[in-house]
Amino acid sequence: MEREPMRIREGYLVKKGSMFNTWKPMWVVLLEDGIEFYKRKADNSPKGMIPLKGSSIHSPCQDFAKRMFVFKLTVAKQQDHFFQAAFLEERDAWVRDIKKAIHCIDGGQRFARKSTRKSIRLPETINLSALYLSMKDPEKGIKELKLEKDKRVFNHCFTGTCVIDWLVSSSSIRNRKEGLLLASSLLSEGYLQPAGDTSKAAAEGLSDTPFLDLSDAYYYFPDSGFFCEGYSSDDDVVLKEEFRGTIVKQGCLLKQGHRRKNWKVRKFVLRDDPAYLHYYDPAGGEEPLGAIHLRGCVVTAVEDMPDTKKYDVDNILFEIITANEIHYYLQAASSTERTEWIKAIQSVARTGK
Repeated sequence: MEREPMRIREGYLVKKGSMFNTWKPMWVVLLEDGIEFYKRKADNSPKGMIPLKGSSIHSPCQDFAKRMFVFKLTVAKQQDHFFQAAFLEERDAWVRDIKKAIHCIDGGQRFARKSTRKSIRLPETINLSALYLSMKDPEKGIKELKLEKDKRVFNHCFTGTCVIDWLVSSSSIRNRKEGLLLASSLLSEGYLQPAGDTSKAAAEGLSDTPFLDLSDAYYYFPDSGFFCEGYSSDDDVVLKEEFRGTIVKQGCLLKQGHRRKNWKVRKFVLRDDPAYLHYYDPAGGEEPLGAIHLRGCVVTAVEDMPDTKKYDVDNILFEIITANEIHYYLQAASSTERTEWIKAIQSVARTGK
């Protein structure tokens, strides 16, 4: 039976159209032998596939002066594919993994991340990639939960204790001590990510083990919809805690409504901690009409989109796709202002909580 190609990396990138100079967000999946791209994360069938054999990658790519964090993939048939990441570290991570995948294909090797087997003495029979897919199984895998701690809500995550419990119940390990070794390996190779101060401190070496078998140590899958938000017992109230951060940028933008698709002027205030973009009635009022959580979002300029009609003006539209896949369309007053907003939102999305 032929083995399924390993999923090396996945996430939203902005891809240039092959025929026209349009850039659109795509859910991109890097496999061992190629790159698949989907219109949405939930889609079952890809819009296209780019083979990696004989390809070369170029970064930084200066072909588009007005776009930052672009890299170019040139396939064997000398066709170019352009992708734009949200920030520098994200671009470099994609480029690094694509380069390694191409190198493995050329050398007839299997893709493998830096091994931790020697340091933690894992049995050679353990396949971390296969184990990771089992852990993510919707029915038999680890259940993603909404957990609360320190006045914050952690969405799509689970506790360290849940991970060890699952490893024991699935017969992947003989005891919890072995589970800590295996979970630490999954963590160090990127199959698990720490969420919250307790698990992050351990992962940074401030504990006896990188992974914690604790009910208050939170973790998540890197390609899940994880995001963290301020807590309130009243879901309709925006917490004052959300306003503790520094104002990075503020001003008026046009916002497209979700239901009627109509456009209205709103005053926007961007804060860095927590990472929120609040919007208000420009006529006044201290309470925001809503908030866009930016941690893990993708923001990109939009060249064209349906339903814009009256406000469909070139070079001033942009789109925010949140970690839980809500799309927001906004319009700036000028192309310069749009660029300023995109850069500010990218910065907050990368560093804010």
